[in-house]
Amino acid sequence: MSRRVARAFVAALLALALASPAGVAAGEVDPGTFSRPDTINNRWFPLPPGTQFILEGRADRGSGRLRHRVVFTVTDLTKVIDGVRTLVLWDRDYNGGALEEAEITFHAQDDEGTVWNFGEYPEQYENGKLTGAPDTWLSGIAGARAGILMLASPQLGTPSYLQGWAPAIEFADRARVYRTGRRNCIPLSCYENVLVTDEWNPAEPGGHQRKFYAPGVGNIRVGATGKDSERETLVLVKVRHLSSGAMATIRAQALTLDARAYRTRPDLYSHTPPAQRMHPAA
Repeated sequence: MSRRVARAFVAALLALALASPAGVAAGEVDPGTFSRPDTINNRWFPLPPGTQFILEGRADRGSGRLRHRVVFTVTDLTKVIDGVRTLVLWDRDYNGGALEEAEITFHAQDDEGTVWNFGEYPEQYENGKLTGAPDTWLSGIAGARAGILMLASPQLGTPSYLQGWAPAIEFADRARVYRTGRRNCIPLSCYENVLVTDEWNPAEPGGHQRKFYAPGVGNIRVGATGKDSERETLVLVKVRHLSSGAMATIRAQALTLDARAYRTRPDLYSHTPPAQRMHPAA
């Protein structure tokens, strides 16, 4: 298949994913439905600022299944995207012990309790050097639209939903509720009433990822099924509640990424105001 034909095929799949009546599509954001968007207290995906989640496992990023570590930190920064004040998350991915990706993502919770993804700025690294951020997308810019990360009341049988829509980078991942009321044990603890979601890329329908969410905690496990090329498996190994000093360091590092994005991806970032602290010191 030629590259042109392949791209056309993927574009058709993305259009089908957006228009499918069997699922919930990403759509135009109504800022009026986000009264306190940076307060994310969804039962399955709570994001209190100052919390850091560390997950470890293995993934195949092209060099075999190497040790994989994800450090996911909820900052005390916000950024206005598509008219909504989003909470800034800082995520670092280490593969085989080396930093492979660092990104800031932008989440918000609507008045019903659904958590939305408003975009991502993922920097890629090779041998410790920044190589770019080609997979950046922001809702409301270049045709991109916010998508759902976690439903307010996830139930079996509800339609699948888009996690974001960014045609410029052919991003249209979907998810659905796969299991509820499960018991799952990880090194930290055993959890009851665990929610399991199934995620996939419409362009790669044979590969699926399963994510496990414990009430009041969030994502505790990630697993791969089918023809998932990365075969990523992760479990939550530590939850930290950062001190004010540690938060100051995290804040500075996340702000560095936000500032650099205006130089790395000015085509998208120039349409947004800089990130800022949720509660600036008096």
